[in-house]
Amino acid sequence: MSAQKGRSEDRSYTDWMSQLPPELHDNPLHNLTIPGSHDSMSYDLDLSSAIIEPDGLKKLSKMYCVRKILYKWARTQEESILKQLDAGVRYFDLRIARKDNDPDPNRLYFYHGLLTQTDVETILRVMNDWAERHPKEILILSFSHFKGFVKRYEDQLHCHLINFIKTLFGAKLCKRHPFPTLKSCWENGTNVIISYDYPANMHQEIWGKIPYYYGNSMDITKVQTKLCRVLERDRPYQCLFVCGLNLTLPEDHKILRYIFFRMWDNLARVLERSLPPLLHWVSQQGAKTPMNIVASDVVTQDGFVATVVQLNTQKHVKA
Repeated sequence: MSAQKGRSEDRSYTDWMSQLPPELHDNPLHNLTIPGSHDSMSYDLDLSSAIIEPDGLKKLSKMYCVRKILYKWARTQEESILKQLDAGVRYFDLRIARKDNDPDPNRLYFYHGLLTQTDVETILRVMNDWAERHPKEILILSFSHFKGFVKRYEDQLHCHLINFIKTLFGAKLCKRHPFPTLKSCWENGTNVIISYDYPANMHQEIWGKIPYYYGNSMDITKVQTKLCRVLERDRPYQCLFVCGLNLTLPEDHKILRYIFFRMWDNLARVLERSLPPLLHWVSQQGAKTPMNIVASDVVTQDGFVATVVQLNTQKHVKA
């Protein structure tokens, strides 16, 4: 399937949740199959940013050539948040960092290797506007991997971000209890779930960490094997969870094999080559074992959204 064909198919899934069969409307959201994006903001990386990760390259931040190579190998998404939403993506992996020496003590960015150009509050406003225009589409925003939060001001930064989230999304926020269904969300006028990987349980509107399972490898077979084990033996019940199709670069010196010795290539091309066999596996595995959120890189390519959404109607998922 060509990349262009994948984009064309995905555009028809802008309002896919509202178009699901009525018999699925009462299912808890953990019993639906939901497409998500991994490192959702990595399309927006800033070449002038300092290197945030991996730790072994931080000292080379001043070298433009190193930042440029890292940029090629850190971009897991090609399209904007707005285009991902329109394509049908409903789960977003949002990794948060504070920029050193930023004059605004509360300004935050996203990151993957490098910081993004666009700050967190700007992107959340875009997502809030989209959620208002599509009240029957449930968005799941996962905030995690907080970097650059100086210990002295850590609680203050989290408090500021959580308060901004609560104020911005307001009545659209889904509470943790009772566990939401499509029908209950529609009836209550709620369509945004916030997962926040930091102690925040004093807020009914803020959910805890959503488990994220992935293969931690660049080998497709190892990714599939790890996810099979989770789905067949260790699958969580009665809660949201993520199966990550993403390939993962090594964190040790072996990363050099990819980012320095394959100068002709980049991560997006590797991911595009890997996605078709992974989606074939999703179709086969999803017919045997229930999946919940399925997250991927390059989510607007190769019919990713269509493959995941169609699992909802291939067989009825029992609560």
